[in-house]
Amino acid sequence: MASIFSRIVNGEIPAHKIAENDDFLAFLDAFPIAKGHTLVIPKKEIDYLFDLDDATYTGLLLFAKNIAPALEKAVPCLRIGVSVIGLEVPHVHIHLIPLNSMSDADFSKKISISQEELASLASQIREKL
Repeated sequence: MASIFSRIVNGEIPAHKIAENDDFLAFLDAFPIAKGHTLVIPKKEIDYLFDLDDATYTGLLLFAKNIAPALEKAVPCLRIGVSVIGLEVPHVHIHLIPLNSMSDADFSKKISISQEELASLASQIREKL
């Protein structure tokens, strides 16, 4: 069965997309821990980061690196945090999280944000790319 992220890639589930190319996709987390919490994924479904081939691994990190400055401009913060946990969805994903303190990286706490706010935020980030 396809992961929820593969279903997003295939257009079966909507997402607030920020950027994509043939191999990678960045979109806002539907259950963010901070405003602007972005997920960056390879379009090819692979469960574990370290199972990626070298080209996909480095390509994913470079794609995320290009998203981070736009995210930081759209959501002013001290830094963009990066986390790879990989337990919730069996599809490699990098979390890009605007941080102002260590507590902003607490995955046990989600923030509430409307679909309208997510759509607006995605647009603001895309404008900064």
